[in-house]
Amino acid sequence: MLKNKSYIGISFIVLLFGIYAVPKIVNRIKNGDVVKNERLDQGDNASGEVITLQTIGPAPTYKLTDQNGKTITNEDYKGKVYVLEFFFSSCPTICPRMNQSMLQIQNKFFGNPNFGIVSISIDPEHDTPEVLKAHAETLGVKSSNWHFLTGDKTYIFDLANKGFNLYAGENDKASGGFEHSGLFALIDKDGKIRCRKDEYGNPILYYDGLDKKGVEAIQHDIAILLRE
Repeated sequence: MLKNKSYIGISFIVLLFGIYAVPKIVNRIKNGDVVKNERLDQGDNASGEVITLQTIGPAPTYKLTDQNGKTITNEDYKGKVYVLEFFFSSCPTICPRMNQSMLQIQNKFFGNPNFGIVSISIDPEHDTPEVLKAHAETLGVKSSNWHFLTGDKTYIFDLANKGFNLYAGENDKASGGFEHSGLFALIDKDGKIRCRKDEYGNPILYYDGLDKKGVEAIQHDIAILLRE
């Protein structure tokens, strides 16, 4: 008799659990959340390590002209997570690879109004708004939050070298006449530069836009900042 009562009690508990849990599981499947877990929401990478992003400091302010002839400043990105690079449209070396990396990032977050990209030309004498517009169309840029910026050369070089500490310079011996970094800056919704740490615990500062792992890392960390 006691055995029968135990079975009845267990069956009742299982029934209650089913009534409570099954609808929640069904909803998670419908919403695509079934693969998520708490650690992922805190910033897990593929190996299960929790990523804590560092705050480097406020990004430099800027005021430049985009491919549509519109004045764009850092304030236009307030409340958005964005990636920033320095490049030039006629670059025959690393820029095409950087372009492809940015396209991957654009496509990953396309349709999210809280994400954007800033591409600043270090050859503004050639890269007029018209040239940059044609360049964006050739690349297949779809995001309205991806601005290609141009302006005064001295201003842009100071912004790169003194503001972001991302090297850019003229060099007649370099292919295309310019040298520059292939790194991407990651900026959060409050206008602060953010990054992860390297294997030794030091902030990496910027992400390698020429490296598959660097692009994967910045995509992962963009997702973290979009959730903040």
